[in-house]
Amino acid sequence: MSFPTDLEIAQSASIKHIRDIAAKLNIPEDDLEYFGKFKAKLPLSLQQAKPKGKLILVSALSPTKYGEGKTTMSIGLSDGLNYIGKKAICVLREPSLGPVFGVKGGAAGGGYAQVIPMEDINLHFTGDFAAIEKANNLLSALIDNNLQNPKYSLNIDPRTISWKRVMDMNDRALRHIIIGIGGKSNGIVREDGFNITPASEIMAILCMSKDMEDLQERLGNIYIGQTFDGKAVFARDLKAVGAMAVLLKDAIKPNLVQTLEGNPAILHGGPFASIAQGTNTLIATKTGLSLGDFVVTEAGFGADLGAEKFINIKCQSAGMKPDAVVLVATIKALKHHGGISQDMLSTPDPAAVERGFCNLEKHIENIQTYGINPVVTINSFYMDTEEEYDVVRRLCASKGVKAVISTAFKDGGKGSAALAEQVIREIEIGNDSFRYLYNWKDSIEDKIQTIATRIYGASKVEFAAKAKSQLKLIKSLGFEELPVCMAKTPMSFSDDEKKYGRPNGFTITVREFEIASGAGFLVPLLGEVMRMPGLPAIPNSENIRIDKENKVWGLF
Repeated sequence: MSFPTDLEIAQSASIKHIRDIAAKLNIPEDDLEYFGKFKAKLPLSLQQAKPKGKLILVSALSPTKYGEGKTTMSIGLSDGLNYIGKKAICVLREPSLGPVFGVKGGAAGGGYAQVIPMEDINLHFTGDFAAIEKANNLLSALIDNNLQNPKYSLNIDPRTISWKRVMDMNDRALRHIIIGIGGKSNGIVREDGFNITPASEIMAILCMSKDMEDLQERLGNIYIGQTFDGKAVFARDLKAVGAMAVLLKDAIKPNLVQTLEGNPAILHGGPFASIAQGTNTLIATKTGLSLGDFVVTEAGFGADLGAEKFINIKCQSAGMKPDAVVLVATIKALKHHGGISQDMLSTPDPAAVERGFCNLEKHIENIQTYGINPVVTINSFYMDTEEEYDVVRRLCASKGVKAVISTAFKDGGKGSAALAEQVIREIEIGNDSFRYLYNWKDSIEDKIQTIATRIYGASKVEFAAKAKSQLKLIKSLGFEELPVCMAKTPMSFSDDEKKYGRPNGFTITVREFEIASGAGFLVPLLGEVMRMPGLPAIPNSENIRIDKENKVWGLF
């Protein structure tokens, strides 16, 4: 008998009314805003000024196209903590429709470590992404409307407008477009483009905001472009803030759902880590820390991206730190980084695992750079061998790190009980040596150089002509003390996805910058990374259908 699919497992689960999940956290029923029986919005008032919960960050080695199961391990760890008697909540990002219909699939976990209702979570959920799109595109419409009406014009130079429209779908044809064609009544002809919604600055702002007041201030700080006489123009100048905030009045509230084992889960926000900051909202994290004793959260892609941004942007902005870090690895991924071809990845090969450990080793060293000793968890697959596990255990031990096998995919929380116990031990040991990687007051070039050399392992950083020109603008606007949110391929430490393992001696090239002054950071674009992905030749959408009983099929 074959193992059931994620969707089959989710659809056969016994799901509890969301009020019962809220009751586990002592949330009054009157505080819930129901979205049906199994989802609810939570009020911002549940946040405490100084929450007492312990924060556990889950990250990973450099990802491969086979998937390492970081979300599965995050949910499994949260269930594992509850299994051993702890009051734990997993706090995660919301999935984007782009990967759901593209190639990566959904982001609700897998096997017996999932959040449910899986179909709702992977599709429209509670409408947060739609609200973010609308707020983003309202600002776009207001910009072009201002260009169209000379009487009320801010005198914006269309050539300087950096704000883009967004859509939550992979559509490469929208990366670079011309708008306003068809005559004078259709607007000003100019170049424009779309980003995917997870890359929207509105998404970043939602995830960085402390409350509605902070959200509105950040919305007003969005940089749009310049006037013809060189004056900076912000969203507040277009009187856009009030209407945008109204569109986000519900989206700012975190969403409560549950795991397959009936444990609480909060999902809120969904920026990618390759092209944005890659972590859920600050509001959701603080809400979880206020309601539970332990919060398990994840940062997208490998630790060189998600964890770096989580610590140096989110944590430094909020004045917090992770109490423990878990790095997810798979035997298959280690073999990939050891140079093994796809058709041989299922064949036992301890030597290849040892060669590929170089990638995980660098991620371990990077987390230790922050003064934290991580726990490594190996997401177990049926083709793995004990000999291969022993290689990882031995090599991790040589770095002073424990490696723990997790069978959460197959066994749920019970399969991550050993991992949960090891994480608790690390938290109890504690340390006072935590540190951020860089000071926000450092120059932009120094911040990028620090990340590229110390985290990626690059030998040097080069700036393209466009990036150099934009650096002058950024400094003239007074944004030099903002942190940097690097946008690069997640598949490699370098900006070339073909350089797997632990490359060295490479050069990082900053192609250009995007200014996210509302979110509170700068986005250096490295290599060929795109902020609007494209669909694969055979997208996952071809597998998705709905039957006559209104049942969804084909979601990963």
